[in-house]
Amino acid sequence: MRLLLLLMAFLLPPGVGAGEIIGGREARPHSRPYMAFLIIQTPEGTSTCGGFLVREDFVLTAAHCFGSPITVILGAHNLRRDERTQQRRSVLRAIPHPEYNPQSNVNDIMLLQLENRIIQNEAVSPVPLPPAQDRLTPGTVCTVAGWGMLSLNRRTSRLHEVQLTVQRDRRCRNRFNFYNSQTQICVGNPRSRKSAFLGDSGGPLLCNNVAKGIVSYGDRRGIPPAVFTRVSSFADWISRTMQRFKQQNETWTPL
Repeated sequence: MRLLLLLMAFLLPPGVGAGEIIGGREARPHSRPYMAFLIIQTPEGTSTCGGFLVREDFVLTAAHCFGSPITVILGAHNLRRDERTQQRRSVLRAIPHPEYNPQSNVNDIMLLQLENRIIQNEAVSPVPLPPAQDRLTPGTVCTVAGWGMLSLNRRTSRLHEVQLTVQRDRRCRNRFNFYNSQTQICVGNPRSRKSAFLGDSGGPLLCNNVAKGIVSYGDRRGIPPAVFTRVSSFADWISRTMQRFKQQNETWTPL
């Protein structure tokens, strides 16, 4: 297990989006019990992404993190260690948004239904989601966390976090051709060398302890701002999808 986790932590092929925290710091171990580390098999090989637990049987991540099979590790801090807090789950079903566009990264959101429910405890528990159409005010300070590179040439196996400031939509609209303010959030002060970058894809943007965004894409050099999927825009789809597959998999026992 230890060797596998070490290999997965450092297999970050270019362009896959697996997770860099630039300008941040190491997180307090297990202070973010919703964080998930994804090991993804694709036709090109093995890649990694972030994600976050939203129910005992569902993880939310980015649609561009799609692959098969996908293994989810929860309760981790240091991926080099076989921590007793870690829970490893296979993905039963990956459900990308039906209108996800890989060319523009619009609707970059995906639910992963776990094959077995997690055991909820201090190291593993879900994070709250915002209500539909909830909006973030520019200037709001939020936090993003993930495993991966600390700069273009520094790697780490420990969870890191960084505080980022929500920007006005025009900063991203002027920079990215397909930016959509209805379903995306512009995050990261361009005057500050702090960002999520290649590798934190799928991880959560936490604002007031609520998962408001999902790391989607940004500048290849790691210069902020970056684009996050706006979770509130998909609240109804998330709720309907989890309810639909819960109903399909429920069994009954005679009393």
